[in-house]
Amino acid sequence: MENVATAGPVPRTAKVKDLINSFGPGIMMATASVGGSHLVASTKAGAIYGWQLAAIILLVNLFKYPFFRAAVQYTMGTGKSLIEGYSDMGRGYLWVYAILMTIATIVSIAALLMFSASLLSYFSPFELSMTANAGIILVICLAILFAGQYKALDTISKVIMLILVVATVTAAIVAFGNGAVAPAEFEPPTIWDMSAIGFIVIMMGWMPGPIEVSTLTSMWLKNQRKEQTVTDKSAMFDFNVGYIGTALLAVVFLALGALVLNGNGETLSNSGIGFSHQLVSMYAITIGEWSRYLIAVVAFLCIFGSTITVIDGYCRSLSEAHLLIVRKELGQTKYHNGCMAVCSAIAMVILLFFTAQLMTMLNFAMILAFITTPAFAYLNYRLIIKANLTGALALGPRMKALSWLGLIYLFGFLAVFIWWKWLI
Repeated sequence: MENVATAGPVPRTAKVKDLINSFGPGIMMATASVGGSHLVASTKAGAIYGWQLAAIILLVNLFKYPFFRAAVQYTMGTGKSLIEGYSDMGRGYLWVYAILMTIATIVSIAALLMFSASLLSYFSPFELSMTANAGIILVICLAILFAGQYKALDTISKVIMLILVVATVTAAIVAFGNGAVAPAEFEPPTIWDMSAIGFIVIMMGWMPGPIEVSTLTSMWLKNQRKEQTVTDKSAMFDFNVGYIGTALLAVVFLALGALVLNGNGETLSNSGIGFSHQLVSMYAITIGEWSRYLIAVVAFLCIFGSTITVIDGYCRSLSEAHLLIVRKELGQTKYHNGCMAVCSAIAMVILLFFTAQLMTMLNFAMILAFITTPAFAYLNYRLIIKANLTGALALGPRMKALSWLGLIYLFGFLAVFIWWKWLI
């Protein structure tokens, strides 16, 4: 009798491999987000206010969720990016997006290069200036992006996020075991004081990331669909893992700040370089002095991951906006590469001549991100409503209700900020 080949069950290893391969834009979104909002903002939130801001971090992640999720829904449902959607709604929206994105791109690249350079100097055997280290990092980022483009970035993002999650969760578990370092009589400043609004606004502006990161997710997903098969289910699963994981990681960073830095008597540095070194010391104090340089490498990889994903994603979105404005064919690699080169060069000029003003510019970018968040959130919501999506991509009653709650929350907090900043 002849042996008849039959299709047996898919091996578990194959299923796991397919699952890992399906990860992409969601993980890259997480990698782009953790640099400024998590390592800096979340940790400082815990270091200054203890656990008081945990609820606000979870709320802002919850209320922004529908508007970040719109990137997956719109791109999978229409085959277009969110930026194309803005263009379809009116060229005015596209111009506003392009202007805001240009500011955010240049300032974010400069700030992340500075953070990366400061951490590289922590363990590098060569004594180089910050700008020299930043230049080396920039050359490496551009070489990877010009050579490998999406696939290289996808792989790097997955590795960096895995290392970061393991190191941070381990440090948090040890910190919980050791208990808080603050003396029993210590009382952190209250978040109900008006002076706290400025910090909360900056934190919320980039939590889990600026709203324009949704357009990056949309562009990465559009590019991923050109190179592999992506289903509605796999795209949504990838996004949820990245987004929910990022939100939980923000709370873990807050916990580290609350347990290790809050009330320990050390003055927090206002500079990005100084705080990045305090961050490494925080891990070393928690896990053990033996881990200091290992953690410096992990923190560097985290910021490096944010740097390379921001250079790729922000410039990918900017080049698409430019092509739509001048009405040329989309997806031209030379425009993306040119945008990366020009924006990176301007960022290096800022590092060379305006380093002292960089933190001021970064705070401005964070506040700008907060102010524009409600408007872009509403645009993303309108795009989903107008797209008339069906099936798993459709906007159900619960998600529609969450969207309206999110809009009320974001516009309400914006009104409070305007009142605090300019009316009192």
